[in-house]
Amino acid sequence: MPNEVRCGALRAGDVVLLTTAASVQFSRPIVVRVIRELPDRHTYDGWLWLDAYELGRKGGAVARRELFVMRGGVRLEARRSTAVSHRTTVAVG
Repeated sequence: MPNEVRCGALRAGDVVLLTTAASVQFSRPIVVRVIRELPDRHTYDGWLWLDAYELGRKGGAVARRELFVMRGGVRLEARRSTAVSHRTTVAVG
């Protein structure tokens, strides 16, 4: 089961599920990858603005969105991996 995000816990790269628990605008749930929170925007207590990429069925970004959501309704799906991928160069010829 996804985890509820606690205050100050969102980080760039986090993947979260947004449903009606986050806002009535998500009657069709969406999954987004967080770019950043937008702390300079004035909100109601318990709400926040997110800059995020909406993810398609295959996990790729399909749209960049600014979203106004209730923090308590944001469900963490996955944390960005801190592991660094390594590329291998192969000489051909």
